Amino acid sequence: METIFVIDDSDTNLTMAKQALSGSYRVFTLPSASKMFALLEKIVPDLILLDISMPEMDGFAALSRLAATERTAAVPVVFLTSSDDAETEARGFEAGVVDFITKPFSRVALPKRVETHLRISDLIKKRTARLERLKNGIVSVLADIVECRDEITGGHIDRTSKCIKVLINAMRENGVYAGEMAGWDIDAMVASARLHDVGKIAVSDAILNKPGKLTPEEFAVIKGHVREGEQIIDKISAKTGDEEFLRSARVFVSYHHERWDGGGYPYGLAGAGIPLAGRIMAIIDVYDALVSERPYKKPLPADVAINIIMQESGKHFDPHIAEIFFLERVRFNEIAAGKQG
Repeated sequence: METIFVIDDSDTNLTMAKQALSGSYRVFTLPSASKMFALLEKIVPDLILLDISMPEMDGFAALSRLAATERTAAVPVVFLTSSDDAETEARGFEAGVVDFITKPFSRVALPKRVETHLRISDLIKKRTARLERLKNGIVSVLADIVECRDEITGGHIDRTSKCIKVLINAMRENGVYAGEMAGWDIDAMVASARLHDVGKIAVSDAILNKPGKLTPEEFAVIKGHVREGEQIIDKISAKTGDEEFLRSARVFVSYHHERWDGGGYPYGLAGAGIPLAGRIMAIIDVYDALVSERPYKKPLPADVAINIIMQESGKHFDPHIAEIFFLERVRFNEIAAGKQG
């Protein structure tokens, strides 16, 4: 059963809405926007009917806050109003409401209007889900192309994706850069991180799969995979639009080889000048390289790799992120050993 919030400072209007809708929906009637936001901490509704004219916080202010909050940004909002002012309607639609319902309510019309908007919302959710599956499919194909060409680092993308999710969630739980990550869609960030090495598509097989240590010239070519990756992401963006997913992917591509002390590449950024996603990817990328086998080295024991990461805290890696990495070391070791799916 769908959940409807009705917010109005009139008890009469709340009672009428409850009577009209409660037979078909789970209805919560609330006398103010502040009460609504308190309930939203526990329940996210399928539709919000929101009065415009209320004391303390009016409908427009409440709508702005809803739109700025990740949990509620996609919830459709219908304004309740006792006027038919064209300017107010224009302002409301521009702000993101899906419709206006005039008070007093019609007990026959109100359920029909609610049903229509829930049906539209459901169609949008299904279409969004299909697009999400398509996007993830494209990302997986690109990531697989990189993995298939790079025989040396097989499994790197899957392992780093799992580690990225663990690290980001742990950082949030421990309040490390939580404000900076407040608006992040974790699943989208993890998916976009899979493209961090997409530029290796442009590196020749002879260098990419060389069974031995690279010469300085060859290593310079490998380092070029960052710029190549940026160009690939930019070409996709030019054809599909500047989507947030691609912007996140570009950050992972551009900055995962930067160092906290400024000694990385390609930009030589340092400290907080390196975007956060790049600093997170840097620590995961190196850890996976340390625990993985290469033609020129054996895999290091996980505990040894962890110690190396911690020794590089404040030099190669952001010390705040390294601290959380150490706290979650058991989970990273399980991923490296293939024990965590």
